Amino acid sequence: MKLLIFLCFAVFVCFSAFPQTDPLTQAHGARSQGMGNLKVNLPDTWAIFNNIGTLDRVSSSQIGVAAVQRYGIQELSTLDLAFALKSNIGSFGIGVSRYGGKLFNQQLIGMGYSQKLGIASFGVKLDWFQTHIQDFGHANSFIFSLGGVADLGPNLQIGAYFSNLNRSKISSEYNDRHPTTFSIGVTYLPISNLQLHLEIEKDILYKPNVKAGIEYGIQDWLYLRCGVNSKPSNLNFGLGLKPGKFQFDYALGQNNALGNTHHVSFGYLW
Repeated sequence: MKLLIFLCFAVFVCFSAFPQTDPLTQAHGARSQGMGNLKVNLPDTWAIFNNIGTLDRVSSSQIGVAAVQRYGIQELSTLDLAFALKSNIGSFGIGVSRYGGKLFNQQLIGMGYSQKLGIASFGVKLDWFQTHIQDFGHANSFIFSLGGVADLGPNLQIGAYFSNLNRSKISSEYNDRHPTTFSIGVTYLPISNLQLHLEIEKDILYKPNVKAGIEYGIQDWLYLRCGVNSKPSNLNFGLGLKPGKFQFDYALGQNNALGNTHHVSFGYLW
């Protein structure tokens, strides 16, 4: 019976890793998800998860909460909490994420630091990651990541992010490891209220995933977004509202095989 449960779990892990749903590989924040799950060049609260190198580019200290509901299945939902502290010596971030339900769930707690040096910003992050399976117990691991972003001109930006550089194992009892990925992205601003993003994410074990996204600011407080992924192939749409110091973002992800995913995030800046 234990072998059967383990095999079912292994199949589940392979399935869940492909659409990038666990706290380590998924994109966090509805703004990111509304543009095709971009990670590299978005300086906001969710940089603590997506690319720690952009965290020092936030305009002020901020806090955010987010929720993701996938395909109408509660056991595939994600809850996030992120905090960014802006200071004279750089920016500090803390992020907490939980994915899954009662039988299977994963928790991540991350701490990171980012600083801007000239035209570039760099950051480092350490995550504690736990996987829990009912009746099997849990496994803990530590994951080290780093990232950066640089300005190539007033309207052009390039960034990169390396996740799980230490090749951390899922469990000390097995040789299976958490995904190690490298992402590189380019952002172009043809006009001040329009952003064009192109990003490539490569897991060392799988083929690259190409992402493209657009964000257009109709007003200073209203933004429209859309994006696409190549792996898995899906289409995303998003809406952003920024009344004063508050921020609300919503994203809808469409997958022909599995259904819709809803993303909601709230933020407060001070």
